[in-house]
Amino acid sequence: MIEKARILIVEDEVAIRTGLVDVFVFHGYEVDYADHGEEGLRKALSGLYDLILLDVMLPGINGFEICNQIRQQDRQQAVIMLTARTSDEDIVEGLTLGADDYVAKPFSVTQLVLRVQAVLRRSGIGERQQRQISLINGAVIDTENLCIEGTDGLFTRREIDVLQYLNRQSGRPVSREELLTKVWGYASDMDIETRTVDIHIAKLRRKIEVDPADPQVILTVRGAGYRLLVEDP
Repeated sequence: MIEKARILIVEDEVAIRTGLVDVFVFHGYEVDYADHGEEGLRKALSGLYDLILLDVMLPGINGFEICNQIRQQDRQQAVIMLTARTSDEDIVEGLTLGADDYVAKPFSVTQLVLRVQAVLRRSGIGERQQRQISLINGAVIDTENLCIEGTDGLFTRREIDVLQYLNRQSGRPVSREELLTKVWGYASDMDIETRTVDIHIAKLRRKIEVDPADPQVILTVRGAGYRLLVEDP
């Protein structure tokens, strides 16, 4: 018997929460929920869930703080944030705290299900045998321990997935669309507007570049995407 993926929905609006529970149960997931921040945080930190759908505006502890505490404990936990706050600052804050993706309200239920499936679909992305990435600036990324060797610099699992894919394609630039397809697992025909890739690249630059404003390791190739510069093998 195939084990069902477990989803935690943290949402205080009854109609939205009930609808999401019904939708994901229908799609074959095992679903739990919380209706306020404290309960959501307690359940989120239990380690029992494959993915957490996390509303930003919650009574008690808000979704940003919950995401922050999740990441302090588990850098690999899959998190998608649900938010009616769609300003760039709010989106950047959520992704900077380590969310894998964000979905703006009101949202298409079909698209949300596809994005949940995409985040959960990790096969062939985080290839664990690629244990080190030696960057052109001398930094060595330890992909198993999610850190820069010899430093306290830490990454999320998704950030490592991005670095690993760019490393495997280091001879050429990789487009945002390709990263969304190959790393985030979105179908190539999905019409999704998202700044997820750009924000993850900005986070990575802050962690590995000497001067993030003048990147020398992750280059932007105009009209083509991003290219990672690594040491010759």
